[in-house]
Amino acid sequence: MVVYIIITLIVALIVIGVWVNAVQQHKEKQNAERRQELTKQKKIIEETEEVLMNSANIPMSKALFSVLYRRIYSALAVMAELSPNSKEIRNRLTEAKERIENSSSQDSSAERIALPDNEKQVIALLQGVKKLRSIVRSEHSKGKIDTQVFLNEDKRLEKMQLQVNIDSQLKRGKAARSANMLGSARQYFEKALAVINSLNFSDEYVASRKQEIEDMLEEIMTELKATNASDAKKKLDNEKDDLDELFAPKKKW
Repeated sequence: MVVYIIITLIVALIVIGVWVNAVQQHKEKQNAERRQELTKQKKIIEETEEVLMNSANIPMSKALFSVLYRRIYSALAVMAELSPNSKEIRNRLTEAKERIENSSSQDSSAERIALPDNEKQVIALLQGVKKLRSIVRSEHSKGKIDTQVFLNEDKRLEKMQLQVNIDSQLKRGKAARSANMLGSARQYFEKALAVINSLNFSDEYVASRKQEIEDMLEEIMTELKATNASDAKKKLDNEKDDLDELFAPKKKW
């Protein structure tokens, strides 16, 4: 009887141990998933706030501001559910809600985007536009943006991206031409023209840029022909001088 009781207790202890271990593992798994989800939402917030910081360089409409603020609010709402005792998250959630309510008064949209002078800033600007466009597409795929709003904003961002691309090529081309690097200038202008020719639409900006680039390419071709003709003449004159010297009467000493 005593042996039976001992065996029963041992089995019970083993079962309890297994159960406690299983519960502990499940709890650890939940905590790991919770931390992972918190990290994911924090990354979404940081990414969105970084885009908002670029609003001084990237013209944004009221609709875009609203999309970005709602994206931050949704991420904070998830974090608040995962960390209900966090006062900091609750405060940020309240602030995010207020920003959404005040977003209707924000509108920095403009027809044109200002191109920075620094090359690194141009690259950063282009990356910012691409990131913003990616966010808009992601939010639309989640059903958080009205389709018509998405189409309008995506088209506007596409034009911004196009403008930065073309204007930066033009700027490089003009700089190369000023430095009398006609070959490099022609390559930059041809790249810009290739981008324009690949478009399936046209507007006032596209048409004016196309005409400007074509005029510059024509001028460069004229300058290159003149340069090549001048170089050929100099080469011919040098060869003639060498021949004259070769066949000139030898002096008698």
